[in-house]
Amino acid sequence: MFTGIVEDIGTVAFFSPMKAGKVITVVTRLPKEGMTPGDSVSVSGVCLTVTNSEQGRFTADISTETLSKSTLGSLKPGVAVNLERAMTLSGRLGGHIMYGHVDGVGVIREIRPEGEARVFHIQSDPSIMKFIVYKGAIAVDGVSLTISAVRRDGFELALIPTTLERTTLKDARPGVRVNLETDIIGKYVSSYMDGDRRGGVTPEFLKLHGIT
Repeated sequence: MFTGIVEDIGTVAFFSPMKAGKVITVVTRLPKEGMTPGDSVSVSGVCLTVTNSEQGRFTADISTETLSKSTLGSLKPGVAVNLERAMTLSGRLGGHIMYGHVDGVGVIREIRPEGEARVFHIQSDPSIMKFIVYKGAIAVDGVSLTISAVRRDGFELALIPTTLERTTLKDARPGVRVNLETDIIGKYVSSYMDGDRRGGVTPEFLKLHGIT
């Protein structure tokens, strides 16, 4: 799992083909700790498994399905990506709980200044919008953000200068596609309200997580 607090902005070095997908090599300043083969790493919000690593870079396999359901399929060498190693139980949860399982891709339709911040208007599919709530959490390219407004055709986010400076979103422009992962608690609540209780979600579960 991840928290959505980006640790480093890496750079895609190159892609190598494999039978059912691609192998990605990423250059990073992150230490090897937590980046050894078998470890999980979030690459612009997508959870990948490290297959090889050395100081300054790592490789990971990307399946065909992941390439088709995320923006990783359109990345090219030289492109910057947000990186985060998997969280540890002894660490701080600075953002929100994320799995790195992208729900879909959104499109940035507008970026406008608002004081020192920038407001992003992101258009997304109805399947994603049903989990979007005002002041709720969402991961955009692996960055934990708070929804500042819900619109008929999408939602808005107000990004402070620190977030912009420490993530790839500082270079985002209208028309750019971004990976979206909605809040896992919202998915559990929706599943329960829809009557699908096979996953063991009960009123006691919701109360335990502060949802009454």
